[in-house]
Amino acid sequence: MIDDPRLIAPPGQKIDLRQYDTKYTATLSSLEEGRARRKENVRKLQKLQEKLYADNKHAVLVIFQAMDAAGKDSTIKQVMSGVNPQGCQVFSFKKPTAEELDHDYMWRCYKSLPERGRIGIFNRSYYEEVLVTKVHPEIILDNRIPHINSLDDISENFWQKRYDQINNFEEHLVENGTTIIKFFLHLSKEEQAVRFLRRIHDKRKNWKFSNHDIKERQHWETYQDAYQKCLENTSTEKAPWYVIPADNKWFMRTAVSEIIVDRIAQLNPQFPEMKAEERELLQAAKRQLENEVG
Repeated sequence: MIDDPRLIAPPGQKIDLRQYDTKYTATLSSLEEGRARRKENVRKLQKLQEKLYADNKHAVLVIFQAMDAAGKDSTIKQVMSGVNPQGCQVFSFKKPTAEELDHDYMWRCYKSLPERGRIGIFNRSYYEEVLVTKVHPEIILDNRIPHINSLDDISENFWQKRYDQINNFEEHLVENGTTIIKFFLHLSKEEQAVRFLRRIHDKRKNWKFSNHDIKERQHWETYQDAYQKCLENTSTEKAPWYVIPADNKWFMRTAVSEIIVDRIAQLNPQFPEMKAEERELLQAAKRQLENEVG
């Protein structure tokens, strides 16, 4: 799936999200087949993550962006279910705090980046600063950015500079050992309505629903345009965007798991090899312990 053109935003090209089928399931024919493949991917990921942690040379940053109800939380839960918590960190980024607003917009994400040997997961990310803020540019006015005093100061040049800043930031990370895997979970407006209704009808899921969700839904087309512009400007050779159909959750989870496994496998992490003197010490320790236990 990693090379399926219907699952990737080609770097440097125009993007029309209407051309990406939200119900696409690639070569998978059924929910059962998808679940079986995802479970196998989870087993592979568990082994790869163990080597990644021991190798301690590479970091992996997985970014999830999507419209509300696309399934970010459940996908993270399902795909990362077999990973050792010591080697995986999940961060969710919501409305910036007062402390975060005292820094540049990248700061809160930068300090949460994964260490070498670990997988870091961003549930939303610095991309909110070219998505939500583009739909609601008045948010920018609260950021106390020099020379931004009114909405008239937020031009297309302002957004282009942010895209360039993000690309430069990600290029820096990649060149210093962080593999970046970016997923846009592509949900249809119709399916979002269905999922919102499920949250309303099921008392156990009422807590997931907010009237704010309905208000944001009124900006659907503006959000789609913001995502298109984001994908066009920030899908690069070193950090491409994967556009994952999200109407069928079983396929979405399988596709995400497969791409993560493929990308980490490309790093070829290995358990560290012991030096000759270390092996001699190991054998000496072995002999001592065997003598102690008879």
